[in-house]
Amino acid sequence: MEHDTDPRLSTDSLRQVSGARGTVTLVGVVHDHPASTYRASEVVSALEPDVLALELPPLAVRLYEQYARDVRSPPPFGGEMSAAIQAASTDRVVGVDGPTPGFLAELGRTLLRERASFATARRVFEYLATATRTAVTCGAAASLASLTSVRLEVDPPIEYGTDGTDDPARQAADERSQIRRARGVLNALEPPRAVRFRDTARESYMSNRLGRLRHEGDVVAVVGDGHLDPLADRLEGPVTTGVDSALG
Repeated sequence: MEHDTDPRLSTDSLRQVSGARGTVTLVGVVHDHPASTYRASEVVSALEPDVLALELPPLAVRLYEQYARDVRSPPPFGGEMSAAIQAASTDRVVGVDGPTPGFLAELGRTLLRERASFATARRVFEYLATATRTAVTCGAAASLASLTSVRLEVDPPIEYGTDGTDDPARQAADERSQIRRARGVLNALEPPRAVRFRDTARESYMSNRLGRLRHEGDVVAVVGDGHLDPLADRLEGPVTTGVDSALG
């Protein structure tokens, strides 16, 4: 892999957490961005992990696996998630996000620990209901696709100021702009309590899942850029940063 020269791989978008029972490599992405799609595919292909973990609910994984079977590379549906699956040499592909019973338990513990108000708890569970509907829709779409030739795109792809036909430098520059804009908004505005509780529960749940999965060997996890450092901080072991430290 020519990661020394490709600007899509020169961004600060990897964290590698080493441990006696396995290494977790976190690949930060901007969902559906072509630079992120390329990075996820290249890192998974280079590292050949024992487990590929995705920021998806388990119910959605089968749909993205179907997207990944497309002969085109990257697949036209599913963004960086299906591209990572297509690049993987392992059959162990796992969704590590909620909703699941374990995530619901973690969410409940977070709300109790933080003494969330009724109004905050209601907003959190409204999010949970929306996420559950999306996960169930993905599962239904996967079942339909397995019985017919119909392929459904559950979430329309996000449009950016660049696409997969643009040169790598333009893709990387646009991705960096998206990340700066998102981080700027987060730094300027205090997120609502419901959002903070939701994200805390998600990151706690995902890090616990990744910690268990590393017992099976090395893991590559494809996650949103905003979860990159919180997950690295929660995982046990020394953390290294950057493409060169992860890919050698």
